[in-house]
Amino acid sequence: MINSDLTISNLLSANHLSKSFGGLRAVNHAQIKVQTGTITGLIGPNGAGKTTLFNLLSNFIHPDEGEVIFDGQPIHPLSPHEIALQGCVRTFQVARVLSRLTVLENMLLGTQKQTGENLMQVWFKQSQIRTEERENKERALSILESVGLAPKAYDYAGALSGGQRKLLEIARALMTRPKLILLDEPAAGVNPTLIGQICEHIVTWNKQGISFLIIEHNMDVIMSLCSHIWVLAEGTNLANGTPQEIQNNPLVLEAYLGD
Repeated sequence: MINSDLTISNLLSANHLSKSFGGLRAVNHAQIKVQTGTITGLIGPNGAGKTTLFNLLSNFIHPDEGEVIFDGQPIHPLSPHEIALQGCVRTFQVARVLSRLTVLENMLLGTQKQTGENLMQVWFKQSQIRTEERENKERALSILESVGLAPKAYDYAGALSGGQRKLLEIARALMTRPKLILLDEPAAGVNPTLIGQICEHIVTWNKQGISFLIIEHNMDVIMSLCSHIWVLAEGTNLANGTPQEIQNNPLVLEAYLGD
């Protein structure tokens, strides 16, 4: 449940975000806020601009207007990898894994700020580098164990099912020690059993201090996970509120069901 604004601050705040492609305004002065420690939902009909908004939040595309504030600092001028270094990472609707690397190697790619990334350090801090590599491997295997992928650690990622790839992508995001994860349709194309497991993991990680912003068309997932929901329609804000408020909002019902 969301506490009062006196006890929880906005971890992510986007204001007046706009983006046009040719003559089409995909996102029109949209805003969204994610409070620290919460699981927040972003929903809307097909073509509402949800993924475009995600791309703007993570700066995979640059906004025509507006700003994005993360953890008190503007991040819209930063590159996507710089935003990830700040603690805001994202997944994709179609999970992006490196198929010809093992599951474990995919996990290790998510590790940030390693001593061995600096060429000069390679020669002078070999002991520290070996220690970091061992600790990173142990952490990766521990996370894989927590999501049930440890038996697949040395298999090629390309051999995973669609649902397992989504779990791997989320698990790899955890390797960055994020403050906020933007999840783009984690339940899409996933069998019901695995959907339940993904939801359980999200709740567990949230209790461990990670905030989430989730795009999802599966309303059961959104309503069960999220304490606050934002609704987008035709690129602009339609409503926001608790799950119960959204379910009873006539504007939202009309957007989904029509007249």
